[in-house]
Amino acid sequence: MELVDTLQYNFPMPTDPHLQRALQQGEIELKGQFMLGSNYTFLVNVRHEGQILQAVYKPSKGEQPLWDFEDNTLALREVAAYIVSEALGFELVPFTVLREGPFGPGSLQQHIEYDPNYHYFNFTSADKSLLKSVVLFDLLCNNADRKGGHIFFDAAHKLWAIDHGLCFHEEDKLRTVIWDFAAEPIPDSLLSPLSRLSACRADLE
Repeated sequence: MELVDTLQYNFPMPTDPHLQRALQQGEIELKGQFMLGSNYTFLVNVRHEGQILQAVYKPSKGEQPLWDFEDNTLALREVAAYIVSEALGFELVPFTVLREGPFGPGSLQQHIEYDPNYHYFNFTSADKSLLKSVVLFDLLCNNADRKGGHIFFDAAHKLWAIDHGLCFHEEDKLRTVIWDFAAEPIPDSLLSPLSRLSACRADLE
């Protein structure tokens, strides 16, 4: 966990400095629990400098054991996914840190408001065309759990991707609902940022 904390500060942080400080230093207060999913996930209020922000807290202790992923590592993978997204300049993953919370260490991620009724399975053709960056991101992160509800647009129509606890397995595990671009070449605009991952790899090693 110390490794992830160290890496995080070596990569771009949110443009809103208050968001950064709040998630890294603020007081975490449980607000509710997301009942869908096999792992414990909580909506929390984060109090910092007189303001309250909402975030999603996933404690490592609440992770259900999996036969193919090491125990108590999903929160680390959530943070690593944010690091890769920022290193690429894709800005797909909400700001995510590793924090000590009410149930021990876990990932703490900026909560994004969105319309849950608008998702991958009813995206317009124009919106689906914007998902190529998500496809490449999932390939690079070896995402074993890309569901239709894990990608959405916020009120400003910015694309976001969440739930990356099942990434970075040493074996090929890619599993996704997005096959719209199968057999298409990767656009040059998405290939050029890949060189940025060399810096990320150097820090990881």
